[in-house]
Amino acid sequence: MKPWIRHAAALATLATAAAAQAAGTVGTTLPPGFPAIEDTSLAKPLIGFGAAGPVTRTPVILIHGNNDTPFATACNPFGRVQALAQFLADNGYSTSELWGIGYQGDQCDLGADQTRRSSIAHTNAANVPDLRRFIRAVMNFTGAKRVDIVGHSLGVTLAREWMRQDEAQDMVRRFVAIDGPNHGIINCSPDPANYWQAAAVGGFTPQSEVCQELGSPDTPFLQLLNGRGGGKENEGPTKVLVIRNGDASFVYFPVQDGSVAPVPAVDSFGKPTDFSKSARLRGAREIVLTGQGAYDPILHSSHLGILNSPQTWQATLDFLTGRSKDKDD
Repeated sequence: MKPWIRHAAALATLATAAAAQAAGTVGTTLPPGFPAIEDTSLAKPLIGFGAAGPVTRTPVILIHGNNDTPFATACNPFGRVQALAQFLADNGYSTSELWGIGYQGDQCDLGADQTRRSSIAHTNAANVPDLRRFIRAVMNFTGAKRVDIVGHSLGVTLAREWMRQDEAQDMVRRFVAIDGPNHGIINCSPDPANYWQAAAVGGFTPQSEVCQELGSPDTPFLQLLNGRGGGKENEGPTKVLVIRNGDASFVYFPVQDGSVAPVPAVDSFGKPTDFSKSARLRGAREIVLTGQGAYDPILHSSHLGILNSPQTWQATLDFLTGRSKDKDD
């Protein structure tokens, strides 16, 4: 082989190795030097992921949904925001630019009492302090002036409530809202057919704290978050992309969602209510997906599958990097 060919081959090998090293592996810990933040509800340190290193892009904060974790744990087999973060790492992001918060611990406390799934510790209001301190810690650690946010389910309204409380729209450059309960969930009605009321599956009664927030578009929490008439759903400089299910999602649609049986479309006040477009945000860009249950290997549900969907991952990458139609910052 000629010397120049050997040299070119060596350079190609080094470039490939460097690219693989640059991508890195998204872990299950926070880096040395990152401050320990106590979970307000659990009285133990927040779990999450992140890494030290140079930051050239806007850091991304990934926020999981209710009864989930940022990565799979001994008590929760889901934890799929880590996989989405890994996709971003495999496509140009440094692991030092990817951060996941676990604001409900490892979920091992649920074994003693399943009604904790709908209790005060799992509400938006209770977890805003955790998210606030985490985001500020990431900004201080990285030196970033702004962040991007990718939220799934409860993570969407949690981010929105933090932004509302802190008037933090200038701190968030782009926000990807994946199947969030922006206008309530279907699982909180007093209807006898709403089996989510049973203690064994979470105790989602109209009186439970999560349902007092999200059981109807007309709860005081959602009226304040959205503004009466929807005028505050997408205000300020933050660019927002909604990715939602259009055919099935067990928290919004009265249809079978994989192995999850449907419940009646009734809100927590006993009023018939169409929640099927709950994840929408007025004025935001929107991608509507179908068949997302194919990406949930456990329950085959669209609500969980959409977080693990290659369509969601690609749309998220395109939106955060400006490759989609909206290219300005």
